[in-house]
Amino acid sequence: MKFFLSVCVAGGLSMGAVAQQKIDSSYNNTYYQGRMELFHHLPGARHAIVFLGNSITERAQWQELLQGRTLLNRGIGGDNTFGVLARLDGILADKPKKIFLDIGINDIGRGLPLTVIGNNYQRIIEKIRSASPGTKLFLQSVLPMNDSVLTAAYLKNKKDTVLALNRIIIDLAAKYGLTYVDLHNDVFKDGNGDLKRELTIDGIHLRPAAYELWVDYLKKKKYL
Repeated sequence: MKFFLSVCVAGGLSMGAVAQQKIDSSYNNTYYQGRMELFHHLPGARHAIVFLGNSITERAQWQELLQGRTLLNRGIGGDNTFGVLARLDGILADKPKKIFLDIGINDIGRGLPLTVIGNNYQRIIEKIRSASPGTKLFLQSVLPMNDSVLTAAYLKNKKDTVLALNRIIIDLAAKYGLTYVDLHNDVFKDGNGDLKRELTIDGIHLRPAAYELWVDYLKKKKYL
């Protein structure tokens, strides 16, 4: 679905409305529907730790990496901020203990304005705070990519856009008193600011070793 949208993001993200333009807000494809059907049939878990995002989240074996904890993997390959907004109610019904959110790279890939992405982030934050105020929300940065091995042409040359979105996420974390999790750090990026070659399959998706580093980083920072 594409429609015309005018957006104004407060809190320092934008000083005015975005000019009217076509915004691709689509998310509800067959893969999304299949994952949602799976989630519907899985047993619920009250006060779980939820990892919420796109394929980068979905591909992790969080339960194996964090054994002994009540965890839910709520990643959907190809998802974006519109898709996360649409499925929050089902996640919040079980009052998660923590949510680790990592979303936005697919929004960038389809060329959505940063103000639109930031506005959706703000809506996600406010919905979580309203529906499940006891949930601790962690805003994780968008990870770096590696253009030299990136197979998805639509994601090439987006390094500066990723950095700009991360600045928006930092500002939102500060505005709402949330924890910003900096995954765009030396654990994952090389000296050029790109995702380390040895950690990636295709320039964006992660090898298993990268998820171990991710979990170790979360533990080191005492987020888990």
